[in-house]
Amino acid sequence: MQKIIALDFETANERRDSACAVGLAWIADGAVVRRESRLIRPPELRFSPGNIRVHGIVPADVRTQPTFPEVMAEFLPDLASGLVLAHNAGFDMGVLRASLSAYGLRPPAFSYLCTLQIARRVFPAEEGCGLGKVAARLGIRFEHHDAGEDAYACAEIALAAVRRTGAPDVFGLSRAIRLPVTTVPEGPDRAMPPRAVPGGVPDRTGSAARRVQALSFAVKGRRGDRYAVTLEDRATGLRLRCTCMAGRYGTNCRHVAALLDGDITDLLSGNHDDVERLRLRMQAAAES
Repeated sequence: MQKIIALDFETANERRDSACAVGLAWIADGAVVRRESRLIRPPELRFSPGNIRVHGIVPADVRTQPTFPEVMAEFLPDLASGLVLAHNAGFDMGVLRASLSAYGLRPPAFSYLCTLQIARRVFPAEEGCGLGKVAARLGIRFEHHDAGEDAYACAEIALAAVRRTGAPDVFGLSRAIRLPVTTVPEGPDRAMPPRAVPGGVPDRTGSAARRVQALSFAVKGRRGDRYAVTLEDRATGLRLRCTCMAGRYGTNCRHVAALLDGDITDLLSGNHDDVERLRLRMQAAAES
């Protein structure tokens, strides 16, 4: 029997190939029988503040986690041979295919149903059919924007629709509400090479090295004050200096600690890529 797996991704930034977490929930015999959740290290540790506010994942959480191909190797056979469920499936299927392509891997064909479309047909409401709203109406308890929890809620919405319509299973539900299964074909014969990761090998002009040497950040204090954090190359080694009161007294303040952790929540200057360059520079200095 073809497997049915609900899928949800969280992303680090606006790029579809920036998955930082995945959740999956398997359906069999009318119930969720297995749940899995994994953190993923995206190709670059550039996290947008808006994304962090949604899922709460910061670069420090994923820095030592496996990459997308390493995480998904365990699950791809089931996803490629089964039926994938996702709420707003275009987004999650886009993340899946874009992330595989980012690592030079050819995306296989996938078949999927969108539970957002299912909910609009089976559980319509003026307030809309977002995952949290549908789950609340159906009494499904879950922690929204946790990938594993979202996948579980997605699966439960599909099962509730099966029960509401009297369909024998999810495939029967597709026929009953006249929502055909969508199949996306395999990726191109030649996958794109992995995209460059900031902080990697400098270009021939050495411009990347010069940018690292001159790293500077504008950050926001607790009261909204604006401070500058600058990387200085002193005789005693590299040092981050902040213009806040603690920084003026030579203390490694919370602004410095946040940047070293890759947390850009209070970053005002917008140079997100430089946060990862900073980490690599400090790591190289510590190992030298």
